[in-house]
Amino acid sequence: MTIVEGFPVDAGPRSDVAGVSDVDGAASPGSGFAADVAIVGLGYVGLPTALAFHAAGRRVLGIDVSSERLAAIRDEQVDLLVSDRERLSLALEDDALVLSADPAALARAATVIVCVPTPVDAHLVPDLSILHAACESVVAHAVPGQLLMLTSTTYVGSTYDMLVTPLAQRGLLAGQDIFVAFSPERIDPGNDRHAHEDVPRVVGGVTATCTLRAEQALSGYARNLHRVSSPEVAELTKLLENTFRAVNIAMINEFAEASRILRLDVMEVIEAASTKPYGFMPFTPGPGVGGHCIPCDPHYLLWQLRKQRLATPLIEQAMQSIAGRPHRVIERAREVLCQAGKSLAGAHVLLLGVAYKPDVEDLRESPALEVIERLILAGARVEYHDSYVAEVRLDDGTTLTNTPSPDPRAADLVLAHTLHGNLDPELLAKADLILDATYRLTPAPNVVRL
Repeated sequence: MTIVEGFPVDAGPRSDVAGVSDVDGAASPGSGFAADVAIVGLGYVGLPTALAFHAAGRRVLGIDVSSERLAAIRDEQVDLLVSDRERLSLALEDDALVLSADPAALARAATVIVCVPTPVDAHLVPDLSILHAACESVVAHAVPGQLLMLTSTTYVGSTYDMLVTPLAQRGLLAGQDIFVAFSPERIDPGNDRHAHEDVPRVVGGVTATCTLRAEQALSGYARNLHRVSSPEVAELTKLLENTFRAVNIAMINEFAEASRILRLDVMEVIEAASTKPYGFMPFTPGPGVGGHCIPCDPHYLLWQLRKQRLATPLIEQAMQSIAGRPHRVIERAREVLCQAGKSLAGAHVLLLGVAYKPDVEDLRESPALEVIERLILAGARVEYHDSYVAEVRLDDGTTLTNTPSPDPRAADLVLAHTLHGNLDPELLAKADLILDATYRLTPAPNVVRL
């Protein structure tokens, strides 16, 4: 593996870059390029994608504007599945992986894949600044013969707006001089049940030739490809996938509330419904939704449809319900403490887990952040225990650090928010009062459900 600050583009394919070589065969999509694929953005999606290509024998160029991120990758201080950690260790010893902060290096790659975040702001409005910057850089350094592919989830038409149109302004026509496609990422951080190679990739090119080139590139590691007629179909496919999940999560959270009122165990109900071999897919209630997809992606669709004056009340209500779930956690904490003869104001609350899902370091959009903020505003004294997250910084600048060995007996309420696999069971056994927001704990006298 080679890390370079600059990556000259005016020399031959191998003249000054360790770890890449010419591609044999004029018919190859990589002919004349020093790297087979460049990944723009080496985060939770980009890095595993780069490692999958590398494991398949491709010469990979990883681009990230953050020198700190590149250093963390070099030092193997990044949040990855065990299998991907093994791949990273091997890649760091191999010159077929080159990492750089210099976007000019993109001109050396046959395929350029954009894998950058597409978050929403505090008002749930899409924040396209990172994607715009990445695409502007890709277009600025594009050369004839390349394949440029977006994978970041965004609005329908983004491939045309951010790649095809600006490329044409440079005199590069998609399908003739250069090739452009959209293929949504489908990586589930922290989940090792689905190998990158086994998850089908949806592919939609601007032209049939663009689609073919995209299929050739992705087949470098993906075993299953599904062709669609256009980038727009592929873009909307990803929005459908995560909007579907959002709507069902909102629904199952309501079912959890209904089950509690009816004095029934919602998990038993879900287990029973899951025995039906058709027409049902189980979802699990929780304290809210975090991560880079479900809390954000449907808002890209809603934002675009509002401009078209199309009402989508079911999706809108689902997203409102998801956004309001942390508030429900606070209200339930207040109720539970009140039933125990205590007030939330002045109470000592211990959160178990603050990451957005088990066994990851990822805090993006984690419901725990809002839960902590609201607990503090309510006058509670808050600490947290999470072996994956050393520090939590709130929007107002407040910083909390992980308590490595908390005493659950000292807490008025233990809030089970994210239960990592390495959690010490004694932290649950010794607690006097637990509010289980995960619905994973076995019913017990000291455990109440959200």
